[in-house]
Amino acid sequence: MANANLSKAKKAKNDEFYTQYADIEKEMNAYLEYNPDVFRGKTILLPCDDPEFSNFTKYFAQNFSNFGIKKLISTSYAPDSKQLDAYYEPSLFEVESPQFDESKSFVKGKIFVLDRDSNGDGRIDVDDLEWQYLEGDGDFRSEEVKALRDEADMIITNPPFSLFREFLAWLSATESNCKISKSFAIIGSKNAITYKEVFPLIRENKLWTGATNFNTDMLFIAPKGTNLDEKPSTAIREVEGVTYLRSPAIWFTNLEHGRRHQPLSLMTMEDNIKFNKKVIKSETAYKQYDNYDAIEVPFTDAIPSDYKGVMGVPISFLDKYCPEQFEILGATQRGCHDKVPDTKKYDDYWEVRQNGEKTGSSGGKTNENANLATNDGRKNYFINKDNHIIQSAYQRLFIKFK
Repeated sequence: MANANLSKAKKAKNDEFYTQYADIEKEMNAYLEYNPDVFRGKTILLPCDDPEFSNFTKYFAQNFSNFGIKKLISTSYAPDSKQLDAYYEPSLFEVESPQFDESKSFVKGKIFVLDRDSNGDGRIDVDDLEWQYLEGDGDFRSEEVKALRDEADMIITNPPFSLFREFLAWLSATESNCKISKSFAIIGSKNAITYKEVFPLIRENKLWTGATNFNTDMLFIAPKGTNLDEKPSTAIREVEGVTYLRSPAIWFTNLEHGRRHQPLSLMTMEDNIKFNKKVIKSETAYKQYDNYDAIEVPFTDAIPSDYKGVMGVPISFLDKYCPEQFEILGATQRGCHDKVPDTKKYDDYWEVRQNGEKTGSSGGKTNENANLATNDGRKNYFINKDNHIIQSAYQRLFIKFK
């Protein structure tokens, strides 16, 4: 529910939910710990940003010299193009600047650049940011911002969730998902893992999840005046007058971090069955799928260290994925399992509720899911004329040990 609300609020031209400074700092620190020179000599672009309020701009400007950054570029989207619920007023910073132009303030994006000691105080920091209006509204798809993308070595931002697929393609100068030509760290919905434009990149180790814990929702800052009437109370937090919107979002990146290379410590299947409380309570752990040559592993910490075949694991496995330990072979449902083909279809099955009522749906809706020959007594199930019953597991990744 929280993710749906954030996605709705961040529709194509409304990116008004700000990432917390602490969340940015924590993620960037992981990259710096792995490689202290990760930002050195780099031109960094922060698109889809709002430099006057953005913590991305503040963080990198404050650390410009420490990180050895060559150039920092940050762009914003024009207020009129954001379709904001609240009335927009130019910031005091903008109004008091010599280049303030009321005719451009609402319809033009802005560009902030940091690459020199502009105030002559002997250091380069946030006080040296120089800005001007863009020719257009600052849309990342514009030729103006594309030129900045081409200039940059690295792109870091929180893009609109509804445009995540398009933004990911935009990261490549050739507009192709086959190869991302830029280093990047971006925030997106956890659901994006299973997008057909995203998962192949994960499988091929061209993109991976960031260092921030996968199982912790992120809190985004909502500007004052944001309409929160349609959002459930569980998705909103108020702390000292600041409104936060909760979302199951994660970092996606191609920057290395140490946690990505930490192998999991695992037990054998026999020991899991004896000692892993979650496996002991599970009715489906290690069962063979009805339509894949693989076994069900419902928890990442239940992966059996001695099993050499293909295993279906939750997508949260990516939070612990070590490419030196495992190979990702595919995923269910998304046409991304050529290496693990499904062995049967369910078009001649029908869906049934636990009270015995048919839903009206055919079994075709569960084709390519990871299906188990079971009935847990809770979820809907599928049955055919021979009374063969199956139920779908949740979204699964197919993996095996290297």
